[in-house]
Amino acid sequence: MQFPICVQRFEELSGVHGELHLAIGVFDGVHLGHKAVIESAVFSARGSEGVSAVLTFDPHPSRLFRPDAATELMMNMPSKVAMLHQLGVDVVICKQFDHPFASIPADAFLAHLKTELPSLKSIYIGQNFRFGQKRLGDVATLVQSGKALGIDVFSIDRIQHNGEAISSTRIRKELEAGEIGPANDLLGYNYSVSGVVVGGAKFGREIGFPTLNLPWDPECRPRYGVYYVRYREIGHTAWQAGVANYGVKPTVDDTPQSPVLETHALGDCSLGEGSQIEVEWLQFIRAEQKFASIDALVAQISKDRERALEWSRANNV
Repeated sequence: MQFPICVQRFEELSGVHGELHLAIGVFDGVHLGHKAVIESAVFSARGSEGVSAVLTFDPHPSRLFRPDAATELMMNMPSKVAMLHQLGVDVVICKQFDHPFASIPADAFLAHLKTELPSLKSIYIGQNFRFGQKRLGDVATLVQSGKALGIDVFSIDRIQHNGEAISSTRIRKELEAGEIGPANDLLGYNYSVSGVVVGGAKFGREIGFPTLNLPWDPECRPRYGVYYVRYREIGHTAWQAGVANYGVKPTVDDTPQSPVLETHALGDCSLGEGSQIEVEWLQFIRAEQKFASIDALVAQISKDRERALEWSRANNV
């Protein structure tokens, strides 16, 4: 079997040979705290010529336990899988989180995994990991079960930033507030959007600010507003500076619509509809607002562009 791979069922790993080192968690956002857990599994697998794996869940457990107030995710599954593979993970198991799986007694959870994954050698989890029926299992439960099964259990302390634990919940709050700089610090990378540029009404071109448009409607939406960004064509390494509006364009269209990220290049741009691009969000400029006139909107866009140019010069982008 050739790595990396992504599977949905344990039985799909029957052809995998070598000791399995497994990190377990939802890992929404794959932030710095998650990386400490995941990279420990990768390191152990490489040291023993074994296989590194991540067991994650779809849907998020909150969809099962509190569907009316489910957690709004920052990252879809394909993006998460891609990032896990970038960290060196050989196998990603996207396990369906359903009632039968959630009902496994905590003290039988590790034995269940061992039955499904006979080559399981070690488990890697965060210190606050909870699992099993009624979420009664914790690190101590895993350690006790592991001793009987010959499975090593590694629990990683939560990573702190400015005296507070890094968590997906904390990052979601930063994104929703438009605090993109602090969010990027906690993620350990720049929040980004990738996709194919779609055509629009060409309004930006008409007013002198053409844009590259990407529909972007995650469960956890960043704050609507204007951001300093950088972008590049997928498959290329050179970044270009830009200024982007994320939102629903209330000044030019007051009908309900899905949000779009509209990126205006600060320099020459040869990309257009159909181009595959990646956009990284670097600095919040202002909230999206409805202007009294198109002239007022154009005047503000000009100011936004100048602020973005200042940041671009300061950061050599």
